[in-house]
Amino acid sequence: MQIVYRAATIIDANLVKVALEDAGIMAFVNGEFLTGGMGELPVSGLVNVMVANIDIEKAQPIVGEIDAALRAEVDPTDGRFFDLPTLAAR
Repeated sequence: MQIVYRAATIIDANLVKVALEDAGIMAFVNGEFLTGGMGELPVSGLVNVMVANIDIEKAQPIVGEIDAALRAEVDPTDGRFFDLPTLAAR
């Protein structure tokens, strides 16, 4: 198994994992339980997404697309993110 994504959060790791699994690639989140023991100190590099060696080439474009989406700036004036009535009223 090889690391294909080093996640900033457990949520990011699981988003990548689900996207890979939807594409038919078995993926594993490594280190997600380590973050519970870190307390209040910021620690990075603990959570990774791993795939089998034979799936690396197939996984990289998917991981790249998800990573770009997670890093993209969100425009707060873009109403697509506030479609729910409870959020639109704020």
